[in-house]
Amino acid sequence: MLIDTHTHLNFNAFKDDTNEIIKRTLENDIWMINVGSQYTTSKRAVEIAERYDKGVFAAIGLHPIHLQERKVDASEIDSQAVFKTRAEEFDYESYKKLAQNPKVVAIGEIGLDYYYKPKTKNKLEQFKQKQKETFLKQFNLAKELNLPVILHCRVAHNDLIHTLNTKYQLQDSAFSGVIHCFTGNLEQTQKFLELGFYIGLNGLILKNVPALPDPVEIINQIPLERILLETDSPYLTPPQAKEERNQPVNVRYVAERIAQIKKVSYEKVARITTQNAKELFKI
Repeated sequence: MLIDTHTHLNFNAFKDDTNEIIKRTLENDIWMINVGSQYTTSKRAVEIAERYDKGVFAAIGLHPIHLQERKVDASEIDSQAVFKTRAEEFDYESYKKLAQNPKVVAIGEIGLDYYYKPKTKNKLEQFKQKQKETFLKQFNLAKELNLPVILHCRVAHNDLIHTLNTKYQLQDSAFSGVIHCFTGNLEQTQKFLELGFYIGLNGLILKNVPALPDPVEIINQIPLERILLETDSPYLTPPQAKEERNQPVNVRYVAERIAQIKKVSYEKVARITTQNAKELFKI
């Protein structure tokens, strides 16, 4: 058994075949968490999860890139990651009501993303401040509801670490979460581990991205007991996949690569990462 702890079958890329993809995933003994990035996709994740007795769960949250209207083009990493965003303000009570559905297992994905930053100093500070304020509101919601967080972080790891260290004494609590799609360096890896977070790994570890740290060094630093598997479908498709659009069944390629790097069996990676996910998300 495997658990894809971060997929987006609630996105438009799957609007025509969501049920077929989920059926295929469950038949392959893979569970999944569909993760929201706005209120609409968060609500859709909950609606999808409600159709299934087991194996399909939801996370809800407002992604930092959706705080401003813009065209997002991350095609240097993944050709699927080209889309338009619209500005949304975080409505605490609306998300809180949605989060109380028993199928919701986390608040996410939330966090910081400085990749598409403004060029002027004043606008940059405003841009960062808004992201931090929105992140902290959602972090507080997670703490109020005793839910873990799924954190997005791009070109902002040091700021995220500083924010977590200055606002919360995480080491002294049972509160935790996962750093999704981890792209930090060795020092940042250690700091997140010390804060009690899990590290989410996906198809990026199977790609050659010169701008990112060596995934072999990073994976060797992370105890298997702190790793979660994910696909980030429809993005970050592994090279071994037969189609351009990623999907949860491809999480097995991530597990295989981790096993290869750590020189352990695939079965051990599957067993421990599944246990990690069940413990963190209480599923």
